[in-house]
Parts: sequence; C-alpha cells; structure tokens
Amino acid sequence: MPHKIGFVVVSSSGHEDGFSARELMIHAPTVSGWRSPRFCQFPQEIVLQMVERCRIRKLQLLAHQYMIASKVEFYVSESLPEYFAPYQAERFRRLGYVSLCDNEKTGCKARELKSVYVDAVGQFLKLIFHENHVNKYNIYNQVALVAVNIIGDPAEFGDESNITSREKLIDHYLGHNSEDPALEGTCTGKSDYISPLDDLAFDMYQDPEVAQIIRKLDERKREAVQKERYDYAKKLKQAIADLQKVGERLGRFEVEKRCAVEREDYDLAKEKKLQMERFRGQVYEQLRLHSLVDAEPMRGTSDLPLQPLAHSSSPRHPQPVPSLLQEESVPESRFAEPCLQDKPPAHPLGPSQHSAVDPSPPAADPHLKTHLLSVPYDERPLPASRKQPAAAAPEPEKSDTDVSEAPRGGAAGEPEPLTEKALREAGPAVDVLGESLVAGAYSRTWSYREDALLALYKQLTETPAGAPKEELKSTLRASVFLVRRALRDIVTPVFQASLKLLKMIITQYIPKHKLSKLETAHCVERTIPVLLTRTGDSSARLRVVASNFIQEMALFKEVKSLQIIPSYLVQPLKANASNHLAMSQIGLLARLLKDLGTGGSGFTIDNVMKFSVSALEHRVYEVRETAVRVILDMYKQHRALILEYLPPDDITTRKNVLYKTIFEGFAKIDGRPTDAEIRAQKKAATEEAEKRKKEEIKALQGQLAALKDPEAEAQGKGAPPVETDSQDTQEGKAAPAPAPEGPDNHYLDNLCIFCGERSEAFTEEGLDLHYWKRCLMLTRCAHCKQVVEISSLTEHLLTECDRKDEFGKCYRCSEAVLKEELPRHIKMKECNPAKPEKLANRCPLCHENFSPGEEAWKAHLMGPAGCTMNLRKTHVLHRAPALPPGKGPAVAKSGTSGSKVGSKIPTPKGLNKSSGRTYTKR
Repeated sequence: MPHKIGFVVVSSSGHEDGFSARELMIHAPTVSGWRSPRFCQFPQEIVLQMVERCRIRKLQLLAHQYMIASKVEFYVSESLPEYFAPYQAERFRRLGYVSLCDNEKTGCKARELKSVYVDAVGQFLKLIFHENHVNKYNIYNQVALVAVNIIGDPAEFGDESNITSREKLIDHYLGHNSEDPALEGTCTGKSDYISPLDDLAFDMYQDPEVAQIIRKLDERKREAVQKERYDYAKKLKQAIADLQKVGERLGRFEVEKRCAVEREDYDLAKEKKLQMERFRGQVYEQLRLHSLVDAEPMRGTSDLPLQPLAHSSSPRHPQPVPSLLQEESVPESRFAEPCLQDKPPAHPLGPSQHSAVDPSPPAADPHLKTHLLSVPYDERPLPASRKQPAAAAPEPEKSDTDVSEAPRGGAAGEPEPLTEKALREAGPAVDVLGESLVAGAYSRTWSYREDALLALYKQLTETPAGAPKEELKSTLRASVFLVRRALRDIVTPVFQASLKLLKMIITQYIPKHKLSKLETAHCVERTIPVLLTRTGDSSARLRVVASNFIQEMALFKEVKSLQIIPSYLVQPLKANASNHLAMSQIGLLARLLKDLGTGGSGFTIDNVMKFSVSALEHRVYEVRETAVRVILDMYKQHRALILEYLPPDDITTRKNVLYKTIFEGFAKIDGRPTDAEIRAQKKAATEEAEKRKKEEIKALQGQLAALKDPEAEAQGKGAPPVETDSQDTQEGKAAPAPAPEGPDNHYLDNLCIFCGERSEAFTEEGLDLHYWKRCLMLTRCAHCKQVVEISSLTEHLLTECDRKDEFGKCYRCSEAVLKEELPRHIKMKECNPAKPEKLANRCPLCHENFSPGEEAWKAHLMGPAGCTMNLRKTHVLHRAPALPPGKGPAVAKSGTSGSKVGSKIPTPKGLNKSSGRTYTKR
C-alpha cells in the first residue's frame, strides 16, 4: 500500500537566509519552507533523495501565497547524475510539469496545494521552478515552496513492474495472507489505497504530537480489524476523528502564538501557550481514561486544571461540549450518530461510491487536484473528505467467496452481443478485429470497454513487423474507429485507455511498420475534433487531461510536420460554444505557439492574429485576457507586422480598455514610455518651466525696480537722469567705494566692456540688465540659464554648466553635443569641420569658421554680414531705433577694453544680480 516516503535535501540552486531547502524535510503548521534568493536567475532547482528506492505514486506541493512559480517540472532518477557522482552516468528522466495559479482571485491570501498522480520508479527527485508570477507583494521576484510530500511504495531492484515485495509474494502463494479477507472489498484493502493520514494537508494542519498519536491509533485500529475486535476498532475510529479536530485547533493555537511572538505581544503568546497546555492535558487525560494510549509518552498534566473541550471558534471563550469518547456501555446507535453528524469521514470512498453493477473503482490515472487552503481552521474539513462526503457509514463485510467470485465489472460472463445498429455502424471494425473485441468496446459496462481497449493495445503491440501493408492499414483504421468512440466516453479509465492506445498507434505502431504519413494524418484528423470537444467537458480533470494530451500530441515528431493541430486551433470561436471550450482552445493556442512558433508549424502571423483579434470580442474575460497575451507575444517576435491587424493607435481606439492595454504593452516592449508616463513627464516639465519662468520674471522685476528708484528720486529733485557715479545704495548692497582721481579714472563708466557700447543708462544696475538681455557678445545658456560669452559657450557646456555631464565633444566640428545624440551626429557626418584655433574662430551659434582674433568675434557677432543665428542681434535690428548716418556705438579700442583689470562689473557667467562681485573680462 502506498505510504509517505521520507527524504533528505541533496542540493538546491540557492536560498534566502533563513529559508533553506532543508526546511522542506519538516511538515508542521508553522514551517516556513524554502525560498529562492532575491532577484535570482531562473530556473531554480532542488534535488531530493528518498530514503529508499520506491515507486512514486503521488507528489504534493504546497505553494507560497504570493512567491509562486509559473511552472514546476518533475524529474526522477535511479542515482545521482554525473555532476554529483562523477563515476555514474545516470541522468534524470522528465516526468512532466504542473502550472501553478497566480492567486490573483484570492488576493494572494491563500496557498495552493497541488497534487499530482504519477507512476515512476527511482530514488532521486528533482524539482525545477520556473519564473515567478508577478504581483505587487513579490517585489524581489522570488519563488518559494512551503512543503513537498512524496507518496509511494517500495520497488524491487531490477524489475520496475513488480512492486510487491518478495515476502508478500511468498505469503500469497503459501496461503499466509497477512491481511483480513474482509478488507478486500474496502478502501483499506486496496493495493493503491492512500491513507488520508499520509496526505500533506494532514500534517500542515495538525499539531505534530497529536498527529503521531493519530497514526498510532490508526495502526491499532487496523490491527483490531484484523483480529475482528470491531467494538474496539469503532472506539478508535471515533477517537481518531475527534483527535483530528483537536490537532487542528492546537495547530491554529501554535500559529497564533508564533504571530504574537513576532509582534512582541508576549501577553497574548503566554495566553496561547496556557490554552494549548490546558487543552492538550484535557485531551490526554480523556485518552488515558479510556486506555487508548500509554501514559509514558504523554506529558504530565496533573498540575493543569481539567476543563471541558472547547469547540467554539473563539479560543478566549471556551464552551462545554461532550467528552472526547463515550463509555463502551453506550448503545452502538448513540455511539455512531455523532460521527455521522459532527465529523467528516476519515477515509476515502471504497467500492460503495460506485453502482452495484460496477463496484470496481476507476484505475488511478495522472491528474491534478488543487486545494486553496483559505478555509478557517474550525470550519476546514479533513483532506480526505473533500471529494467523498458520504463515506462515514460502516460498510458491510464480504466473505471470501463474495470477493473472489465477483467478476470485474459486476456482470457474469462475456459482454452483451452487438445490436443491429451497432453491427451496421462497426461492420468494418468487426471484420478486422473480431466481434468479441468490438462487442467489449460497445458494452454498457465500463470495465469491458476498458478491457477491450487494453486488449487492442496488446494486439497492436504484438503485431509482427513483416505483416502485409494492407492488413496493417485495415487494422489501423479499425483501431482509430474504436479510439474515436472511446474518446467520447464519460468514464475516466476508458478515456485514459483510449488516449494510451492513440499515443501508441502514432508513436509506435505507424513508425514500426513504416506506414505513410497519410495514416498518421488519418489518425489525427479523426481524433482531434473529438479531443477538442472534450476540452470543454464539465469535469475539470478531463479538461486538463484532454488539453495536455493535445499539446503532447502536437509535439510528436510524427504529427508536428503535418501541421494539422494548429489549423484546428486557429478556427474562429463559435458563438454558442461553451466557456470552458473557448478557454481551453485559446489556452492551447497560447502554449503551442510558444513551443512551435510561426515558422513552418501551421501557425502563421495571419491566422494567429485574425483568431486573436476576434477573440478580443468574446464574452468571457479569461478568453479576452489570453488573446491580449497572445498578441503581445506575437509583437515581441514580429513587431510592425502585427500592427496591420489592429486598428490605428488613436484616442478613439484607446477608449477600449483591451486595445489600450495592447498598445501600452507594445510601448513597454519597444522601450517607449506609455501614455501615463508621457503625461506625468509633460506635467513635471510644465511645472518646472512655470517655476523657472516665475523666478526669471521676479528677478527682472527686481532689477527694474532697482533702476527706477534712483531715477524717480533724481526726477523728484529736479536733477538730471541717473549718473553712473551715483553714491546711492541699494537694499542689501553697499555702494561702491570711489575710485582714485586719475586721467583714466572714469573711462569705464557707462561702458560695456564686451560689445563696447556706451550709454548714460549703464549704471551698475543698468549694466546688469544690458548683460542679461541685450549685449550682442553674450548669451544665456539654455541649460543652466547663466549668462556667458558666445565665444566661450562650447567650453562652458563641456566644463562649467550644471549639466556638463550630458555633453560630449565632436571630434569633427569641436562643438558640444548631447551625449545621447553624439553617436548619430558623428555617424551622419553632416557637421561643418572645424579649423585649428590659430587659423580660425568657430561660432557655436551658426557653426561657421571665420578669421581668428578677438576683433573678429565682434565683427562676426555684431556686424550686419556676420552671424545670422545671434538672436540678440536680430532683436536689435528689428526693434532698436535707427542711428543717424555715420554714428555707431562707442566701441573701445582693442587692448583698452580689458586694461582695467579688477573693474567692478557683474559677471556674464552665472550673473548674480544682488551680489555685486568683482569680475574681469575673459
């Protein structure tokens, strides 16, 4: 009988501190499990070594609530591969994979328990975790696993098919059967029965100490049944059921105590600890009273006050309830009634869950089960009772003759003969395969239908290689006919047998006998429509099995080249199709598109995009969401070609949320900002520009006010306009000290030393305004707003500007260019090459070369035939009044404008209008 297999962690690709993979070796309500490193590389892997070589029947994974891997793959091996043990060359064999839910529907507040039924022999198990699902809680892109459980039974070395141990075989042939024959018709007597006590959910909910007691009582119960002590077995059964509730409550208390300790609420933690001790002591005392457990392993409870058991959901307000067990003198009817009403069944259904005609349960087949562990502890049923709500009633005993003489399927003899309608329908198959086999495939008893398919499987496998081609083709077509019929069967074992037979025909029978591709195409075309229909089945398990088989079949090398399955998947969704069918079809398309691509696979840009665009109008949200993902995946590969199948990207189209999502996804793929990001950038730029504009206006208003105050005062006294040697002082600024008497003492008064213009308005404040707004030799840096000489603008951008790190120098034109534009600027070679400084000056405004020297700069920037890009010159030409002929601005002679070193003038570089610092002309 399969049971829980212990294991140790051999290796892992990495872990976060405090969350080692060795945590997976412990099953308890408070375990934290394994967690990958932050921002790790994918895939991550963990290798487990089981305590013995065994046949694995069931794997269980308990995922984290938000650190969820998108996919987990399973590999098995008899021994470690060569990179662990250099002298062994054994490699892992892939079993398959499971996909984990992204948990968005629960708000990442529940943990998914995934159970996978497999059939594989080995001693080493490797788990490979793929990229995580993205959510707002998983900020470090990690994956985690809370617990893993392996269920199997020992395997004999050298013979994987013989799982029964040698001792059991000897006992069987000698007639020394260790198990009670009465159990052969029950769930506990089956060779593939898995106890609910070995289920992962049992350990993850139960207090570890109580769980061990429950397992011991379960062993005693089985021994009591074998010894026919049924009253004692009944007593143990009820004790186990009540202890499961006790263990769940103690497990909840332990979790609450741990949370209180993490919050440093030690009063609450102490209260929880006392509650656990009182509750545990009360339960153990009652177990001792009924002699169900020994006193030695129980902790001392004499010092704890005994109180009645509390079944209230609130641990702070316990309520009295009936005792754990009732006395043996109570009548059996009263003893059994609480079990039926209060507790869920402790074991899965046996044959009683099937009809009287078919008492044999379906064979175990690979499928997935998902439980979201979000139910409160007090209301949570035991794992084994989730699918079997009516298994508590005791089952009638069966004698040896009842079990041995009952044929499989419950009907004696051969399957019923074919009807006239069935004969007409299956005539060609009867001629080739025989009436008895076809009659079994048409039988009303599901076991005969399964047996017929398995017999046909064996017959096709044993067909000799030298048989005539026509006979092989006839057998193939007759087999496909029966497979097609069995694919519609509602019984899972029959459906599984049909898939097994179909896979063998495609991958073994046709290649073995070297039949043509026409036969493979016949198999696929006759079965794929039925399989697609089964993907819309009401049973979730059948939907998953059918979808996985279609995906597997599409990847067969014999089928892949035919390109048949993709052509079925891109057929438009029918309006009256079921929701499950539509979701399965587009889900299959999305998965196969990643595996096959659009190059010679049957998928083309045209048929995939037409299907996806039409799916955007489907009534089911999941279908529309998957269609968006398919379109984005196609855009990653084909970019501009995808836009031909979509409406234009405008305001009208973006009113549709799906199209808005698609176009924003395109922008992210291209590395462009989305509309929301563009709006945020524009808003920030507008606010910054408004702020700078207000600051500039405020500064200019301050300058004008400072100029107007002396003029108004002078006009009030009847004096002439403001003189340049005024001794008035401004607020916060001391008046300049008078210069010593001399012949050139007042030469620089009222003179701009850069352009040579002289004006009575050029007081210290007037010069500030002149430098800031009108001087033809100066300009304001567009990036830092400092006033600099045009001749040194390039040097300023490269060495002095606040944003100098954003500029680089072009080796051709020697000008400053933004670094992000510099590669394109150099590649285009459109700039005018610069000449050496000794041969020519270089204007950073018009990018022209002209004669060297300082006077050449004045002629170029101020002359009528000079720089055409000097905005201050065009401003003066358009707005300044014309001067009388022969009159021009007073320009200082060369060498005299800069002779007064240390003259008090505001700097054109980083002009500070309130400091009055001393600068010199460059």
